[in-house]
Amino acid sequence: MALWVILLWTLVASLLAGLYLLGAFRRRRPDEPPLDKGTVPWLGYTLDFRKDSLEFLKRMQRKHGDIFTVLIGGYYFTFVMDPSCFGAIVKESRSKLDFKAFASKLVLRVFGYKPIEANYSIAHASSTKHLMGDGLAVMTQATMENFQKLLLFNLSSGDEQRVWREDSLFYYCYNIVFRAGYLALYGSEPYQGAHNKEKADEQDRIRSNQLFHEFRKYDRLFPRLAYGVLPPKDKIEAERLKRLFWSMLSMKKSWQKDNVSGWISDQDQLLAENSVPEYMRDRFMFMMLWASQGNTGPTAFWLLLYLMKHPEAMKAVKDEVYKVSKENGQEVKPGSPPINITRDMLNQTPLLDSALEETLRLVAAPILVRAVLQDTSLRMSSGTEYTLRKGDRVALFPHISVQMNPEIHPEPHEFKYDRFVNPDGTKKDFYRNGKRLKYFNMPWGAGVSTCPGRFFAAAEIKLFVFLMLSHYDLELVNGEEEIPAIDSSRWGFGTMQPVRDVRFRYRLRF
Repeated sequence: MALWVILLWTLVASLLAGLYLLGAFRRRRPDEPPLDKGTVPWLGYTLDFRKDSLEFLKRMQRKHGDIFTVLIGGYYFTFVMDPSCFGAIVKESRSKLDFKAFASKLVLRVFGYKPIEANYSIAHASSTKHLMGDGLAVMTQATMENFQKLLLFNLSSGDEQRVWREDSLFYYCYNIVFRAGYLALYGSEPYQGAHNKEKADEQDRIRSNQLFHEFRKYDRLFPRLAYGVLPPKDKIEAERLKRLFWSMLSMKKSWQKDNVSGWISDQDQLLAENSVPEYMRDRFMFMMLWASQGNTGPTAFWLLLYLMKHPEAMKAVKDEVYKVSKENGQEVKPGSPPINITRDMLNQTPLLDSALEETLRLVAAPILVRAVLQDTSLRMSSGTEYTLRKGDRVALFPHISVQMNPEIHPEPHEFKYDRFVNPDGTKKDFYRNGKRLKYFNMPWGAGVSTCPGRFFAAAEIKLFVFLMLSHYDLELVNGEEEIPAIDSSRWGFGTMQPVRDVRFRYRLRF
């Protein structure tokens, strides 16, 4: 009899422990945000969140207000939708709110890379040196040369070159921008002599195109891979692609190339000095490829699409591009060589800057997450103070809170190319409830999770659009075609992608 009692109590204790781990006994404390666990233990709102994060968070905001805690896959996430609180969250010390703990698990799952403590300082130092300031001028020139290699290598003034060519806009933009950025960062084929240079350039075009096709396969799997919900067949494919990129981007192969960027070589050297094994450094290079090139091509697609759908915006940006080119002696004329766009020229385009910023406002949708390492107080704009519980995660989704907020951006669903610029070309300030906002557009993240390569990414996109508008006439095959919907599976992972492609045509201007 005693044995049965022991077994019964053991079963009950195990059941209670399991329910505790599943969150069944979690209760809201008086000073905590509204708590919504959903109906399924442990899973909570996992399926709703993965299906369409945007609509789920809108629904929760309507139900609970500007702060709420929800259960997603065994973790409690407190979403803060009040933009006045963003500064306090992104500036909070790492001893209370930590970005690295969450990010480390993600990069291990999707890239196979196990970060070291020094990774943030290494990436920050290298990006500051090579992707900002004088280093950015060098990278802009390298990217410019690779755009010329991919886009303008066979220009001629013959009439046969002026026929309309047709292509798919998303594929075209993603392909060209990815390849130019990849070659600028990871190096090109070595050569000796002018004749061999043509062969090396052709090899760069072929191999970068092959790499892009494999990258797109991986990119399509990325959201489900990040959530850990790939079916067996796709999981096998993801592992194959990882191994392929670890090999293709290995430092052994990079050492055989010319013009490898300082951004890549410096980071590898610093990782080696921190005793990171070579196989893990190869995985790091794969992570850097996705981080640097996973969003620029899709952003270029949206920017060109919005310009083609808004003739007044296209004319204004074109006129600015032509003016800057002429003033810098780079005007495109019949029989003239391809233009060479410099960093200084890119700094003279306030309307293009605003159009890019507006595009990012509409389509960039990262989710910023911090692990709560100790109970932390947070005051809302209403004056109410809440406690973020140790062990939870706090998350921001600026796309709803800031970028599509009509109190900050009137008519938020409309593309207004000059939204971010004053008539005199200076940057515009934004306000909410009479207070000037620091965080009025957050496509690059904020605080410690701000994208360190954001200036290079913006330069890459602007170079591409500048070149396309300078050398080509562009139009949609169907001028009445609606802008495609956004792929809802990608909310939270940077720039969104369309559910379908759009056909466009282009021809040389001269």
